[in-house]
Amino acid sequence: MISDKFETRLFLRVLLLFAVLFATAWTLIGGEYRLLLLTVPLLGWQFYDFYRSQRKAQDELKQFVESVHYRDFTRYFDVTHAPAELQPLRQGFNEINTAFKGISKEKETQYQYLQRILELVDTGILSYDTQSGEVVWMNESLKRMLQIPYLKTIASLARRDAALAAAVETIKPGEVKIATVHLEKGNFKILVSCSAFQTGNQVFKLIAFQNVDEALDETESRAWSRLLSVMTHEIMNSVAPISSLADTLKNRLHQVAEEIKGDSAVFDDLELGIETIKRRSEGLLRFAETYRSLNKITTLTLTKVKVLDLFQNLNLLMAPKLEKMGIETEIILKDPELILEADTNLVDQVLINLLVNAMDAVKDRPNPRIVLSAYAGSNKRTVIRVADNGAGMPAEVLDKIFIPFFSTKKSGSGIGLSLCKQIMMLHKGSIQVQSVEGEGTAFILQF
Repeated sequence: MISDKFETRLFLRVLLLFAVLFATAWTLIGGEYRLLLLTVPLLGWQFYDFYRSQRKAQDELKQFVESVHYRDFTRYFDVTHAPAELQPLRQGFNEINTAFKGISKEKETQYQYLQRILELVDTGILSYDTQSGEVVWMNESLKRMLQIPYLKTIASLARRDAALAAAVETIKPGEVKIATVHLEKGNFKILVSCSAFQTGNQVFKLIAFQNVDEALDETESRAWSRLLSVMTHEIMNSVAPISSLADTLKNRLHQVAEEIKGDSAVFDDLELGIETIKRRSEGLLRFAETYRSLNKITTLTLTKVKVLDLFQNLNLLMAPKLEKMGIETEIILKDPELILEADTNLVDQVLINLLVNAMDAVKDRPNPRIVLSAYAGSNKRTVIRVADNGAGMPAEVLDKIFIPFFSTKKSGSGIGLSLCKQIMMLHKGSIQVQSVEGEGTAFILQF
């Protein structure tokens, strides 16, 4: 409608301009110079009107270009009160702004939707410029995983964890590798995968970080469980008949003792040999039975218990031995009402095992000291820490202490920490160790 009116007005203006030009030319040819006093001003006014309308159109176009440049699609061009020649232009600008506004809103909705999805996933995601190393974006999961509030560049990551930064920088698009995250409160393994994309002349890397420590621990635990099951089954099946046979032979030997009484040395040798077979076979049976306990714990009886009660019961149980050994024990619990949902019998077993290990670690140290502490960690996890000022452990030992059968003690069975790890995994938690040679060791339980 507005467009039709504009075309009509434009046609009339052109027609009037043509008529005035014709009249001026006719006046000049006819010599009626007095009429020029009327036609020339009218012609000048028409040229000025055309210039003014074009100038207004240029100004309107400039304003529209500015709004597009600054992405100000909320701007509205008044059509109703605009000059007739500008109404179609303003209406067109408003329609373009409305279309851009719709597109921008749709893109913003998609961006917010995608961002919410990426914030909800447990996988950490990082995007950075490969040339400058500047971090473009990282989600909350990665911030929690690395325990950092902000990361400006990959160089900043290198200052916190050089090995992890090297893994991120050297990984190629499409490649997947396992790396280790080193934190003050413990280390864990992550699966790092990479893809790349280009925008203009800039190339970006998109890195995904997935915590696989628990999955690896679970797989490792199942593998050890199957091995132990087969091993104990085979040992007991093989040794039980030997033990039974040795017992039978010993009884039969006593029955025929009268017949070989004259040769006491032969009798003594036979009896000693059979007794040795019996003793060693029974020892192997007990050995196999001990390691069966790694497979016995499969279910939990969960109850809510105060961590303070756990610590007090543990201290009451171990106090006589701690006093006898001259070991100072300290309990640090900022929140006495801190609650833990766990199988108390199994957790007691874990804490006793860790406390006994700590006592063994500090027994020959000057001013031996053990600290029990607990606090509410991130992700609503309850954390219990058992620390000592013992001799500590070398790095090569730390990677092996949770492996069944491995022990640094001469008389150790190598089952204690493996059992602790299995109990923590049943609680959907984890057990980690921190140790510095010459300073001490700390075990961290996360429920």
